Order: sequence, then structure tokens, then C-alpha cells
Amino acid sequence: MTGALVLGALLWGALAGALLPRAAHRLAVPAGEPRRAHCAEGHPLRGWLGRTVCPRCASATGPLLPAVTALVCAALAAATGPRPEAGVWLLLAPAGVLLGVVDVRVRRLPDVLTLPLAAAALALLGLASLLPGHHGHWPTALGASLALAAGYAVLHLVNPAGMGFGDVKLALAAGAVLGWYGWSVVLLGTFAGFVLGALYGGALVVARRAGRKSLVPFGPFLLGGALVGVLIGGYAALA
Repeated sequence: MTGALVLGALLWGALAGALLPRAAHRLAVPAGEPRRAHCAEGHPLRGWLGRTVCPRCASATGPLLPAVTALVCAALAAATGPRPEAGVWLLLAPAGVLLGVVDVRVRRLPDVLTLPLAAAALALLGLASLLPGHHGHWPTALGASLALAAGYAVLHLVNPAGMGFGDVKLALAAGAVLGWYGWSVVLLGTFAGFVLGALYGGALVVARRAGRKSLVPFGPFLLGGALVGVLIGGYAALA
């Protein structure tokens, strides 16, 4: 059954990822600017989902988003198995990929994604906790959501340039998914995010593509750390 679940997750991820390019284009704008309503050629854009940025241009967007989303979904399905929370991870994963792409492009995590993602994570995990066969704890997910956001808020107050307030809002969702598997997974996933960010920053310095004080978007690493924590928590629950 797990093999069929992984295959289904792979297909779901590929399909969901293929529909993200238009949303990524429209949301990837600097802070304070309105969301894009036109493509690069000036054609008005309708809707948020589409495998091309503009249906009239039909410009190629490449396989990156479908491939990344498919791999993330397949990994989550393999780690979780046929348990209720697997459905939660598969529904949240495309939004996480979209947030990571937008943050990489413009160093911004839009409220239209971060806050609904946190609400959806808590609501869906609440539903999963009512179903038989789940392996998690919803009250801990709620507590971890608030605790992790509070911790990131402190970091934002200490160093606003290095830790944006969008990261604080994203931490609400990250804390929820990590907290589902317990506080040890929260610590693991949080630590993993900072390690990934440090490794990336160090690699840029070594390659002379950035200085020691250069700023990099932290959202992708926060999401990456959450993914690492959920994968390990899922595998540990299966053991």
C-alpha cells in the first residue's frame, strides 16, 4: 500500500507543481508593490493557477516546480505511510514550494500564503487527530506553532534585516507540522533549518558570490528544516 501511496503522491505533486508558475509570477513582487496583473508582454492575467505564466504567450516555464513538488510529496508519503496526516502533508506541500520560490525570487513571504498556510495546517491536523490511525498530537502542534513563531519574533526584533517578519508568520505553519510529532521534532526541524541556511551562506562565501554580511532569504531553509523534521518524525512513528 505504501508503494501505491508514494506513486500517487508523486503524480499529485507533479500535477500541483505544474499549476504553480502563474501564482509564483503574480506573487513574486517586492514588498509594497501590488501583485502582478500582467505578464512580461503586457497581457492581462486571469486566475492564479496555470502551467504557464501567460496562456497567450504560452512561454515555457521548465520542469523545476513540478519536479520539486513531486519529490517533496513522494518523500512525505514514503515517510508517513497510509496514515491520516499523510493527506495533510500532501495538501500543504505545494503551498510550501510556492512560498519558497517567491522568497528566493524577491526575498518576501506574502501574507496571502503564510497566514492561510498556518491556519490550514492547524485545521487539517485537527481533523486528522479525529481519525483512527493517526500518529501525532494536535495540542502539541498548536503549542509548537505559537512557540516557534514567538522565538522567530524575538530573532526578528534582535535583527530585523536578517530575519523578516514573513519568517515569523511562516514559523506558525512550520511549528504546527513539526509539533505534530512532538517537541523533539520541533527542535530537530528548527536546528536543521538554521544548519541548511548556514551551509548555503557559507557555500556562497566560499564561491565568492556573497560576503559574510550578505543577506539571503531564510524562508526556503525554514521550510527545508520543517521538511527534514516531518520526514524524520514520520519515519520514527512508523518504526
